[in-house]
Amino acid sequence: MLKKIPNYLTFGRIAAIPLFVALMMVDASWAMWTALIVYATACITDFFDGWLARKLNAGSPLGRFLDPIADKLLVAALLILIAWNGRLDQWFSVIPATIIMMREIMVSGLREFLGPSGITIPVSRLAKWKTTVQMFALGFLIVGPKYGPDFFPYTHIPFPHMEIGLVGIWFAAILTVYTGWTYMKTGLEHMNDGA
Repeated sequence: MLKKIPNYLTFGRIAAIPLFVALMMVDASWAMWTALIVYATACITDFFDGWLARKLNAGSPLGRFLDPIADKLLVAALLILIAWNGRLDQWFSVIPATIIMMREIMVSGLREFLGPSGITIPVSRLAKWKTTVQMFALGFLIVGPKYGPDFFPYTHIPFPHMEIGLVGIWFAAILTVYTGWTYMKTGLEHMNDGA
């Protein structure tokens, strides 16, 4: 039973996406803050499912398959929602979101292509950092300028949450390009070996 907990956490992360989407479509402060809580909880499960799988020696093919998919679904849903909600209303904000989406599709396609040959491309440490930066940055954009705090709690220091989120998205996009290229390079090497 304990060894199934990591997979349950991953399933929970996927199951949280429809709730998260529904909340993001409600134009109200309570909905945005609740969406942030749901999103943050989902992100935390991303850490714990991997940690528990290693701790309990409970790694499984299903977990290795679902974990990156859950991350991609969560990030893709949020990118679409923040664009729809006007958080990415400038062209220079849309570019990193587009780069991230394109990379996720490309890497998924590459893994699907190489899978029948028995070739797997493991998730790199830098790619895990990319996902962390991505999730952290996107969290700042959920509440948005309309409902986000103007100041840090109990201070008069401005809290530029939108700027933090947008800078973080650009940093994540740079990591996305680099890790995407390394995956593609590895995949091309396997393709050329089989040619």
